[in-house]
Amino acid sequence: MSARLLPTPSQTVGPFFEFGLLRPAQPNLVPPETPDSIRIEGTVFDGQGRPVPDAMLEIWQASPSGRYAHPGDFRSDLPIDQHFSGFGRNGTDAGGGYWFRTVKPGIVPWLDGRPQAPHLNVSVFARGLVHRLVTRMYFPDEAEANAADPVLASVQDPRARATLIAVAGDGVLRFDLHLQGEGETCFFQI
Repeated sequence: MSARLLPTPSQTVGPFFEFGLLRPAQPNLVPPETPDSIRIEGTVFDGQGRPVPDAMLEIWQASPSGRYAHPGDFRSDLPIDQHFSGFGRNGTDAGGGYWFRTVKPGIVPWLDGRPQAPHLNVSVFARGLVHRLVTRMYFPDEAEANAADPVLASVQDPRARATLIAVAGDGVLRFDLHLQGEGETCFFQI
């Protein structure tokens, strides 16, 4: 008699990020004293507009030269900065807030070679989500590059497209994430 293995249904993710995945948190992609470093902060909101106090965010980005700190990026003509990780992970606080310190990424090619505007790849994990949510954060001072970016251009609704561009103010870039409801952030299916 042979045992048949059947797939099990996906489970919702519980609020275990603080003790399971955020020790230690990795909010600094560069040391705080790095010239031209940028602080990115925001709040994660649920579908009713309430802050989510126990979400986890991950960001992945290219270096200022446009190269990823990953063995799969074979572009040896671009320098690798040893002080830049390219990856950050941080949780939200009791008020749903999060932050990262990084540098502006360079332009990287799309699959067909077209240039992509400087951006951060953002993943959101939170209670009640079966799968992570994936989005991008674009820079507000890159209007020309943003207009030509193939991913940003694929978002037809101007309101949804606007949710992908950070807002500059008081020495930080603000990037709020709305998981559902009014002003829902544009998320991508990967």
